[in-house]
Amino acid sequence: MVKIRVIFISQLTYRVNTAPSTRQPSIELPATSWQDLNSLWKSESNGSRFINTLAFGSISHFAASIILLHIDLQISASSFARIIDFLITLYNMDTFLFTSESVNEGHPDKLCDQVSDAILDACLEQDPESKVACETCTKTNMVMVFGEITTKAKVDYEKIVRDTCRGIGFISPDVGLDADNCKVLVNIEQQSPDIAQGVHGHLTKKPEEIGAGDQGHMFGYATDETPELMPLTHVLATKLGAKLTEVRKNKTCAWLRPDGKTQVTVEYRNDGGAMVPIRVHTVLISTQHDETVTNDQIAADLTEHVIKPVIPDQYLDDKTIFHLNPSGRFVIGGPHGDAGLTGRKIIIDTYGGWGAHGGGAFSGKDPTKVDRSGAYIVRQAAKSIVASKLARRCIVQVSYAIGVAEPLSVFVDTYKTGTIPDKDILSLIKENFDFRPGMMAINLDLLRGGNFRYQKTAAYGHFGRDDPDFTWETVKNLKPKA
Repeated sequence: MVKIRVIFISQLTYRVNTAPSTRQPSIELPATSWQDLNSLWKSESNGSRFINTLAFGSISHFAASIILLHIDLQISASSFARIIDFLITLYNMDTFLFTSESVNEGHPDKLCDQVSDAILDACLEQDPESKVACETCTKTNMVMVFGEITTKAKVDYEKIVRDTCRGIGFISPDVGLDADNCKVLVNIEQQSPDIAQGVHGHLTKKPEEIGAGDQGHMFGYATDETPELMPLTHVLATKLGAKLTEVRKNKTCAWLRPDGKTQVTVEYRNDGGAMVPIRVHTVLISTQHDETVTNDQIAADLTEHVIKPVIPDQYLDDKTIFHLNPSGRFVIGGPHGDAGLTGRKIIIDTYGGWGAHGGGAFSGKDPTKVDRSGAYIVRQAAKSIVASKLARRCIVQVSYAIGVAEPLSVFVDTYKTGTIPDKDILSLIKENFDFRPGMMAINLDLLRGGNFRYQKTAAYGHFGRDDPDFTWETVKNLKPKA
């Protein structure tokens, strides 16, 4: 009987200590894979081996973690080979990097989204039957709203624009826009009567008969990797952006200005179709700042007041890369730095690049626009599937024709993580969710505006938010038929 201690030093070298009690020198065996070690043991197949300690250390996707297996058994070489086979499987599990980004409420595109949704809120608050398709654009010292709105509401468009810009923090030219003195242009017309008669029947149709406002296809997605049932990359990037705004407005970091962007790269393992986050690989923050702050202070403050409160320690290690204002200077921002337009941040609004996207933007659109309401209902469906433990990961698609109430198609894919067949999950979805536009508006309470209800959605994501106004985040408990 020989006591064997095997220590995995790195990806390239395994050290084998024979008879450690004699304190003999270690034998270093060059190896390029676990298979080399496996072959070594299979060649020693005659007789039993007593395994003292097997230590599997810091390699590949396990980063700095160490797994120790203490086996106090007499086992045969074939049994040990099976252990090695298991560890080979662990080692060979493919990992990959995935990245999601976010932008702050002071980003010019997000400013436009918020103005468009603030106008939608004002219209729906006074007239829930308002038909709104409102776009916004901005550049230095100018904000323009344009589109088609049919409403009984009395709306002061200029006041909404200025109030929204001021609320974000655009209060002087040196931060990118002066809400009180910028030019505000308005070019709003009524909805096309051709669209109105096809969709609403001149308001004679019952809710269940109201047709889709346009053709299109929308996707909803959910994953069990976070409590929000959202992708971790997206959650972290979004929360970093929200924290930037928080510490700017509460003066914790008084040097901050409204514009900014975040990006997070996470290393993942694919567990039979489910996504398992292992570690945060890279954190990127580019934030607008004043003239007085140094790059060293920016890095220190972002680390202490933004990154540490947002990213759990379990995902950070000494290999995590941080790029904090890597360009070296970001004083000019907001509409002064870049033009902005409604609907240009649709991936940030949804799932950070995970799942899929039909291409339609959300902001400035009333619930008859299925780009918005359709995306909300399929998020609720996908989230309910995962929350009900019917799958670990799920995507749902719905499609429409203009003027037609019933969807053209509904599709589901659980990425082979379902506990029941996808066709049975699809049946559950169709039984529990009404995809007709008029009924979605009622069931999700989408005709209610005001109190920043829609404006809140226009920054920091439409999904995964813990807010009662985000009615599409409410989970339905789905149970398969016996």
